Amino acid sequence: MATLNTKADAAPVQTTSKQRWLYSIANLGNVIPYQAVGAILLFYYTDFKHLPVKWAAMAMTLYAIYNAFNNPVMGYFSDRTRSRWGRRIPWLLFLTLPCMIAFVFIWTAPFDGIKEPGKLLAYFYIVLFIWEGLATMTSTAYYSLLPEMFMDYKERTDVSVRMNIIQTVGLLIGAALPAVLSTALGYPLMGIIFAAIAGAAVYIGIPGMFEWKGYQDEKPIPLGRALKETLINRSFVTVVIAQTLRFFATGILTTGMMFYMKYSIGADPSWTTISLAAAFITAGLSLWPWRHFIANKFEARTTTMIAYAVTGLSSITLALAHGTVQAILSACFVGVGLAGLILMGDVIMADVVDEDDVRTGQRRAGMFFGMSGLIITLSSALVAQVFGWLMPRFGYDSALAVQPATVDAGFRLFMSVPSVIGCGLAIFVLSFYPLYGKRLKEIKQKLAERKAQQA
Repeated sequence: MATLNTKADAAPVQTTSKQRWLYSIANLGNVIPYQAVGAILLFYYTDFKHLPVKWAAMAMTLYAIYNAFNNPVMGYFSDRTRSRWGRRIPWLLFLTLPCMIAFVFIWTAPFDGIKEPGKLLAYFYIVLFIWEGLATMTSTAYYSLLPEMFMDYKERTDVSVRMNIIQTVGLLIGAALPAVLSTALGYPLMGIIFAAIAGAAVYIGIPGMFEWKGYQDEKPIPLGRALKETLINRSFVTVVIAQTLRFFATGILTTGMMFYMKYSIGADPSWTTISLAAAFITAGLSLWPWRHFIANKFEARTTTMIAYAVTGLSSITLALAHGTVQAILSACFVGVGLAGLILMGDVIMADVVDEDDVRTGQRRAGMFFGMSGLIITLSSALVAQVFGWLMPRFGYDSALAVQPATVDAGFRLFMSVPSVIGCGLAIFVLSFYPLYGKRLKEIKQKLAERKAQQA
């Protein structure tokens, strides 16, 4: 059982390799369910269960709004939690199992959208909302531990590489395998397998986690002030807008890939597994070069901007691909840029948490990751709206057994142009991010001095 560090009042020290690996393994508990939902949920409820496209798009929009607003609430509760296990760990201990059970129910819809669309829509809302509430609490607790357990840039980029090696495995399982497993085993058994792997990963990782008791002893900031301090933080605002655009761009790619392979490339939907696997394996293999040649040379801001540029440019190749080989090569190009984005996402947010710690005297990682989730989650609503607006204009109708030829161009457009726009806007927004150069060095120095006084 995980416990608080016995030297809780001392300044944080370097973590061990084992602790960094155990923390990273637990990331499967977040990646697999979220990627499965992002990659195949719309396909399951529209193409397989025949829920009308506009109904599905509206449901996803309302789900995204709900998800957005429960994120800061969960983050605030995490910051205020007081227990013998700390502020974050109890949520992982006690909510992981019910979260995985709720995930299984997403893939067991008993209604058909042609015969009973209203009942299918109601089921869709209920199970998705229950799962999302539980998943938000556990993921917020998990990511809030990162800036607390790992204190400097070198350690954070090291654990980020490990997390994202594990995340590559999670992407292969959660985003690439559903097309094959759902065909071979059915959606319910697919859900059970994913839930078992994800849940086991969290419980394997918990023994490597710890919390600093000094943060638990802090007097919590009232909710109103906590929200204000977060929303007026320029560093946070610029990062979270850029990350929202990132998840919009990558959400487009994962949501549309199965449709793209089926209707634009003309391949069996199971080829989605191979194309996404190619992207994610490439991303995993690219993590070390990103850290060694780019992240170690540049600060987080510049590294992240480079990653957006590579991702945006590579997505153009999806619109031009013909045949499975070209589609897979295009997915590999996307994977190179994706590696930089997943490497730096949590690292740059940890810098924001450090700056706030210096300014307020509080370690409010829960609120920052929660508020980040609020805004970032709106990207899925935007993806759903773009899908719901664009595809009917190219003739896509979930009730048709055979789609018109025009859907080819529609899915090519869907897979490329929105991603290019999202990545370009993210680079523009990050140009206003203030934590680089002299300012970043000042924050790190002040934080180190404060920790030294606690030793």
